Amino acid sequence: MRKISLLITVMMLGAVIAIAQPESGMPSEPGKCYAKCLIQDQYETVTEEVLIKAASSRVEVVPATYETVSEQVLAKEAGSSVSINPASFETMSEQVLAKEAGTRLSVVPAQFEKVSEQVLSKEAGNALRAVPAQFETVSEQVLVKEAGTSLSITPASFETMSEQVLVQEASTRIEVVPATFETVSEQVLVKDAYTTLRVVPAQYETVSEQVLVQEASTQIRTIPAQYETVSEQVLVKDAYTTLRVVPAQYETVSEQVLVKDAYTTLSPVPAQFETVTEQVLVKEASSRIERRPAKYETQSEQMQVAPASTKWVKKKADRNCLSADPNDCLVWCLVEVPAQFRTVTKQVRVGCDDGYTDNGDDCTRVIEIPAEYSQRTYQKLVSPASSNSNTVPAKYTTRTFQKLVTPATTESVTVPAKYENRSYQKLVSPATTESVDIPAKYETRTYQKLVTPATTESVTVPASYTTRSYKKVASPATTRVVDIPAKYENRSYQKLANDAAANSTDIAAKYTTRSYKKLASPATTEATEIPAQYTTRSYQKLTQDATANSADIPAKYENRTYQKLAQDATANTTDIDARYENRSYKKLANAASTNTIDVPAKYNTVSRRQLVKEGGFTEWREVVCADNITADLVRRVQSALISRGYDVGAAGADNQLGAATKAALVKFQRDNGLPVGAMDFETLKALGVRQ
Repeated sequence: MRKISLLITVMMLGAVIAIAQPESGMPSEPGKCYAKCLIQDQYETVTEEVLIKAASSRVEVVPATYETVSEQVLAKEAGSSVSINPASFETMSEQVLAKEAGTRLSVVPAQFEKVSEQVLSKEAGNALRAVPAQFETVSEQVLVKEAGTSLSITPASFETMSEQVLVQEASTRIEVVPATFETVSEQVLVKDAYTTLRVVPAQYETVSEQVLVQEASTQIRTIPAQYETVSEQVLVKDAYTTLRVVPAQYETVSEQVLVKDAYTTLSPVPAQFETVTEQVLVKEASSRIERRPAKYETQSEQMQVAPASTKWVKKKADRNCLSADPNDCLVWCLVEVPAQFRTVTKQVRVGCDDGYTDNGDDCTRVIEIPAEYSQRTYQKLVSPASSNSNTVPAKYTTRTFQKLVTPATTESVTVPAKYENRSYQKLVSPATTESVDIPAKYETRTYQKLVTPATTESVTVPASYTTRSYKKVASPATTRVVDIPAKYENRSYQKLANDAAANSTDIAAKYTTRSYKKLASPATTEATEIPAQYTTRSYQKLTQDATANSADIPAKYENRTYQKLAQDATANTTDIDARYENRSYKKLANAASTNTIDVPAKYNTVSRRQLVKEGGFTEWREVVCADNITADLVRRVQSALISRGYDVGAAGADNQLGAATKAALVKFQRDNGLPVGAMDFETLKALGVRQ
């Protein structure tokens, strides 16, 4: 057994040594290291022009040109106008009597001085103030309702029963004269009889008793002082004599006064014209070319940018590999890379709308424009201007003034003295007190006292019936018979399932809190002095009697103005020349035409990758030996990758050939079409790094 194990060990060692030997075709220059690197496909970018829109021609419309022509046309014929010079007046002024002279009397009223004095309003006396008795609140528990028993009823339960009930018997009917029916009624069971328990409630009797609410006490009642009202006459204002003015009396006198002399006016009669309308050319007939762009539709096609290819992809190492070198255990798979396409869109011409002609890049049609006319209106003279004469009569106005009849006088009037009633309170008897006994207060308290407790009694509830009516045939039809089937309906009623039951519940006695007033201290009295009251009385005392002053009032005059004729109205005739106006219209100078413009084709530049050399295979390349991959070399490689925008990890150039640096190096090799898989000299040259 030991020999067999030793033999297996020797065989495995020999196999390992055999696998570790270089394969055929591997370079073997001393001092250099080699590794199999993945050779990528090599592409070159090819740029070409793709037609987007074919060459065409475009029609440009040259619109018609017009020139403006002006000419003089009659707007209004010649005529004449009449202007009126109105009559002139001069203003005359004179003094006229408005009110005769008279006398005005003004009364100087009597003078009084205000006198104030103190008068008695209420005599002094004594007042007694009662100090009420004090009570304290006492609370106690009072029986409101005695304890008893309450019965709650569990009602009987029913189940719903359904059955078919005849509503209408089968019969026959005739097609013309219907059959007659009579109504038949019968009693139908709706609900079975059952027994229920009716609660006979507990019986209580009402018991009333007297309960103390407030204890008896003594109250001191105040008997107020008594006063009698005394009234007397008090002088308010002394008697005096005043003068009353009797005004002067005037009568109104009216007379007619000239305001404006009679005169003659001239009113102009204007010339009369009639309106004449005629048609005039505004714009000559022409034609125009309407242009519309031709219709295009968008078409898309797929254009190959990169052809289909294959590439080698390195997979994970075989875990069953026995070689110590992991590079000998790598698995390479040939993967198909599909062709890449790009969508190119171009415009393809479709045609023109109905009524339009294909004209190069555009669609055109000719539209006839009719001549334009307008209505010209002018004034034609019918009758010349003239004037009419009118006589205006003289104007008069009524002048009214005041004429003195009797002059103003005065008369003496005696004003009696003024008195008013003054009332005040006179003390008759002073305030006293008396003691009043207040009996204790009781209230009637009523509560329920249990006489008999609650019980139950059995009550039979009779079954319920309802009257059911249906149609019963009385006379059948006489002609063609049509069978009418009997009708049934579902009738539901309540069927007793469980009899009623009774539950007994104890009810506790009820108590309530009763509060009443208990005497703490009896009422007392205390005396208070009330002083006599006085009030201020004011009245008017005569100082000087009234007098009268006489003043002369001069007569009043006012200025009266009226119009006096100076010159009669006249009329002037003025000739009015005929009026012309300029009329402008459009005259066709050049008709519309078209110009054809060549539109070049449109191209789009499309870039695509064209395969130059296929990759997807491994090849031996010289690489940096493991002993020569120093920290300095790794730092310089990391710096070169960072300068080209590759991420070597968060630590940056840390002199460590870690996973992030390896991933960045592989990405750089793939982006630049370099062999992938090791730090070869071709990659170092591309990075600009020397060993």
